[in-house]
Amino acid sequence: MSIEKEEYVEPACLLCEKPFGAEPEIRTVPQRRILEKVDEYMSRRDYAGVERHLLYWLEEARLGRDTRGELMIRGELVGHYRKVRDREHAYEQAAEVLRLIDALGFGDTMSAGTEYVNVATVYQAFGDDARAMEVFQKAQAVYEAIPSTRPELLGGLYNNMALACVSLGRFDEARALYEQALGAMARVPNGCLEQAITYLNMADAAVAEHGGETDVEPYLDKAYDLLMTEGVPHDGYFAFVCEKCAPSFDYYGYFMAAEKLKTLSKEIYERA
Repeated sequence: MSIEKEEYVEPACLLCEKPFGAEPEIRTVPQRRILEKVDEYMSRRDYAGVERHLLYWLEEARLGRDTRGELMIRGELVGHYRKVRDREHAYEQAAEVLRLIDALGFGDTMSAGTEYVNVATVYQAFGDDARAMEVFQKAQAVYEAIPSTRPELLGGLYNNMALACVSLGRFDEARALYEQALGAMARVPNGCLEQAITYLNMADAAVAEHGGETDVEPYLDKAYDLLMTEGVPHDGYFAFVCEKCAPSFDYYGYFMAAEKLKTLSKEIYERA
């Protein structure tokens, strides 16, 4: 007696065409294409477009069981909601990022370090510095355990951690972290620009610790000398740093230095 095929083959689901009870396949999302589109929206300052785009692909990643893709997209949403100052949604996505890192067992990877910094920066942006430090320390443990970690990543991490320490009144820790940031950026081509920012941060930290009578001139002089380092490309990033640093020089009465930075920045933007 012959057996018909339908008697031994499990009936298939009409939606996924897999036998009932079978584990559905993972459908990965196109991460690179998603990020390229984010950059395109950002170039137009289309923040609503960024959100729509990321939420669409987040749902695709969830439906396709692409947990790694979901982690990447949620990380992008963390940064997006920080930029638009949406605390509720930023914290919601930050919690999901931390959950996914644990679920994937990624806690000791470079990707996790990057996401930890991303999440901690959100907490820091909304004044939750103690919580930020806890997550920054997770990133620090990852970055310092991986010999191939790029020094600019370490420099950025130490700077952000130091800022949080200043807010928490932990000035000794802040000084040590700023020194580590300076050392890391000394190993980066044209890292003098980031070092200049660090020296301005150190001036702010000294005032926060000791008050307005503190001598901040050494920090300001060093920062300005670094910004004027010969051979540094006067490109868009240089213009951005000059624009970012000028208000600090204005605040401390270095008006000529501030005006010079504003002029340089304006000239570069006008040439672009």
